[in-house]
Amino acid sequence: MQTPAGPKGTRDFYPEDMAIRESVFALWHATCMRYGFEQYDGPMFEHLELYTQKSGEEIEKQLYAFEDKGQRMLSLRPELTPTLARMVAAKGTALKRPIRWYSIPRLFRYEKMQKGRLREFFQLNLDILGIAEESADAELIAASIGMMQGLGFTKDDFTVHISSRTLLEEMFLAVGIGAEKLQPLFGLLDKRHKIPSEVFERELFGIVASDIHAKSICEMLNVASLADLKTIGGQLPSINKLESLFALLDCYGVSDFVAFDIGIVRGLAYYTGIVFELFDKNRNLRAIAGGGRYDKLVGLYGGPDTPAVGFAAGDVVLGEMLKEKHFSVSVPRSKVYVATFDTSDPAFAIQTAQNLRNAGISCEFSLKKCNLGKQMEQANNARALIVIFVGGEESKAGKVKIRFMKNGDETIVAEAELVAFINDALDKS
Repeated sequence: MQTPAGPKGTRDFYPEDMAIRESVFALWHATCMRYGFEQYDGPMFEHLELYTQKSGEEIEKQLYAFEDKGQRMLSLRPELTPTLARMVAAKGTALKRPIRWYSIPRLFRYEKMQKGRLREFFQLNLDILGIAEESADAELIAASIGMMQGLGFTKDDFTVHISSRTLLEEMFLAVGIGAEKLQPLFGLLDKRHKIPSEVFERELFGIVASDIHAKSICEMLNVASLADLKTIGGQLPSINKLESLFALLDCYGVSDFVAFDIGIVRGLAYYTGIVFELFDKNRNLRAIAGGGRYDKLVGLYGGPDTPAVGFAAGDVVLGEMLKEKHFSVSVPRSKVYVATFDTSDPAFAIQTAQNLRNAGISCEFSLKKCNLGKQMEQANNARALIVIFVGGEESKAGKVKIRFMKNGDETIVAEAELVAFINDALDKS
């Protein structure tokens, strides 16, 4: 019988893969806490209308939707922002502002398979609600950069591309493009770098149906800086907001990591203002992370008007970048291994291991009678930092031998002092 494979677009996490995943998650948690965010979560599935009414056409095509036994239409969550907005709306004004929340949800999207894109994945979500000023946008962008730096990436590896949907709206309307065309235009602009240029141009003409408008859009998309943009659009309010944002980012000391990019729009319909995406320097991969303003979403779910900004970073694209960096993790399965000279009586090994476990120290021993050589193989397989030898001559004097696996150093410790000694040694390792 052929070995069955997992569903397409999903992953099996063997222990070595889990070690890398948990290392990334630990960094995510640490970054969020360092920047003053608190953790939340929501259900794995939601009412289908939570997504179909608010997120736009792009997300609707990617839903894992189903009918439950009560004939309710539900969907596995493709993102967490609608859930967040629903939760905040449900509490009304009871939640203290600003809200600074983060989550690491498992998400599902029925997407076309390609490098950096799977159908089941994890995301880091950070959101600040209740702050209308650009200070919240700057805080999140700085946190996203901090996340990348924590994983060992530098300004030579990635850039945060920043723009504003409001800016594009103002400029499109100024050249005579109708408001009804804005949403399909944003959807097309969001995939501009993912499709051939001739396909982009054909679809663009299909939306605006005017050579003049199409030419104006292409000219706008070729603008390289805010200074150049002013010569086209003048001193628009959205340009002022972007200038304020870049000034704040300079205060954070991250100006080398950010760049203005008018082509960034984000695909989801609920974005309302400043938007940003993180890309690898050579743009070989999909966006590592992305986010922006969604000031109207909480209100759309029945809550009070609440300014909001957030971003999400997916683990799949990040995993591709870590592979290129040859990122690896070697985490001890057990920090201590108890080996015994007296294989006829396991009692001393069990008792020693259990004493260590009761003190919060990860520990294991051989569950099968085997010689010392085999036990040392097991210690190596467990990636143990310390091996404790029991049942030998030292035991008769109430002592045990200890070996540090990294350098082979050995010492003798009294049984009564073992737990304190091991704790101290692990603290120093």
